[in-house]
Amino acid sequence: MSFDYREAVDLKKVTRFSVAELREHIRHALAGGWRVLAFFGIPEEKTVDAQRDAGIAPTRPVPIVLCCVLAHDGIRRLMARCTNAVTAFMSLTPDLPQMHYFEREIYEQWGVEPVDHPWLKSVRRTPDSAEAQARNAATAAADGEASPSAEGLPTAPATENAATSQPSPQPTAQPYPFYRVEGAEVHEVAVGPVHAGIIEPGHFRFQCYGENVLHLEVALGYQHRGLEDMLVYGPAARRLHLLECAAGDSTVAHATAHCVLLERMTGHEPGERAQLLRRIGLELERLANHTGDLGALAGDAGFLPTSSWNGRIRGDFLNMTASLCGNRFGRGLLRPGGVAYDLDPLESANLLNRARAAWQDVRGAVDVMLEAVTVRDRLVDIGVLETGTARQLNTVGVPARACGLDVDARFHAPLSNLPCEGCAPRLEITGDVMARAKVRSRELDDSLRLLELDLARLSALSAQVDATSDAPADHQTNPPTAAPEKISGTPRDFTDLPPHTLAVAQVEGWRGEVCHVSVTDSQGRLLVYKAIDPSFHNWTGLAIALRGNQISDFPLCNKSFNLSYCGHDL
Repeated sequence: MSFDYREAVDLKKVTRFSVAELREHIRHALAGGWRVLAFFGIPEEKTVDAQRDAGIAPTRPVPIVLCCVLAHDGIRRLMARCTNAVTAFMSLTPDLPQMHYFEREIYEQWGVEPVDHPWLKSVRRTPDSAEAQARNAATAAADGEASPSAEGLPTAPATENAATSQPSPQPTAQPYPFYRVEGAEVHEVAVGPVHAGIIEPGHFRFQCYGENVLHLEVALGYQHRGLEDMLVYGPAARRLHLLECAAGDSTVAHATAHCVLLERMTGHEPGERAQLLRRIGLELERLANHTGDLGALAGDAGFLPTSSWNGRIRGDFLNMTASLCGNRFGRGLLRPGGVAYDLDPLESANLLNRARAAWQDVRGAVDVMLEAVTVRDRLVDIGVLETGTARQLNTVGVPARACGLDVDARFHAPLSNLPCEGCAPRLEITGDVMARAKVRSRELDDSLRLLELDLARLSALSAQVDATSDAPADHQTNPPTAAPEKISGTPRDFTDLPPHTLAVAQVEGWRGEVCHVSVTDSQGRLLVYKAIDPSFHNWTGLAIALRGNQISDFPLCNKSFNLSYCGHDL
């Protein structure tokens, strides 16, 4: 079914299809301009209840309903498609490359195998040995229970252990199966997970012929925390705090997505003042991180003036966020129903003056960098990601726009009716490191323009926080000048969610589109919560972009994507 991107839908009204029918629906949708937002498994309610109430982990493979959510940016609509319950299915990836990473994640989470997937490896965890499959088959045979369809697959012969009702031994972890290029003059370079800088852990395995990179494989998962399970099985009061830490440099983006998701499920629309303060937080986050990224690119290109200058300016933007909510990364700024902080006209004017001054500094530093011949020589034609490849990989955010893909949730799935005068998706066509730098540079101007609009509008409105009325008073560094607005006369309980409901939230973070999807059970409890950081889509794009480049170009390519390890690992 197709629905407006702001709507929550009754999951019982979503038609169920076979996997083969789902494949055809998605194929036609992608040909018609749709793209995949999420593809995930929905377990049976009794499975989640057993784990929630008794801590009983389900036996893998877990029967799940496959659910695909697609978006059409041109008409601002979403589409949901579901299958019947399956324990295995024929992979969609050979025909639909956008599904490749989602299918690997489904296999890792539920043990439901996408048969004939061309690159079936773990996403976040060390893979189990092959005995795991035999043990699961033996357990199912011993139980003698009818399981949901392994659709379209031949029946496997019973193993010896299955025939004697003896489960296979507990599997042991195996080394990650890195792809290798064979050849007398091919060598392998391993980098990480411990790096030279103070950065997150991730492992990079290069297959090189001399200095040229033939293949790069990225192995992640070192920061996997089980965030989505904590959201489903843990207390509701912790959800916002957990998602603020999903990717620390995208705190406001993930917090906004979570709040919007709950508001859409409960039918609440925050007031204009809350919408303004939220967008101010998002644009300050974008300004700080784009400034830092451009400075980091300058450093890797050996252009030290901009590298040094931008590090200081990034701190200025972070301090502006701290003056807004007391935290440099924006933690505590948002809450379901609105925001927890306000700005009076004097504070708004002061913040705008500081933003303009910092923007003038960064504008000059970035212009000098992009005009330098030495920098252009290092950035142009390096790390090229072709437009067709970016589309096939479902790339989002800055790397997508640098390839000419018009993907920007600020304009295609806006969170409010606030104006965006003079702003538009900033597109380049070359897809190289220089293009990604130019997109960031132009978006700095848009972010300042939006700040000017929002702070001026904020000063013109009567000072009042649009939020629930139960915010702790000691949590407000900038207390509102009027009592917080009450919703329907009483504080709204955002833990009381409607049953059998699917909702989607799209927020354009500074890296790209942050997408949250939730599904509730018959009692309104969370059955599934998917938090999809842009890094989930874009790590494969980085690996592809480096092919054919020298290994010494990797720092530039890596910084031009600047993806999140913890945002991917969750």
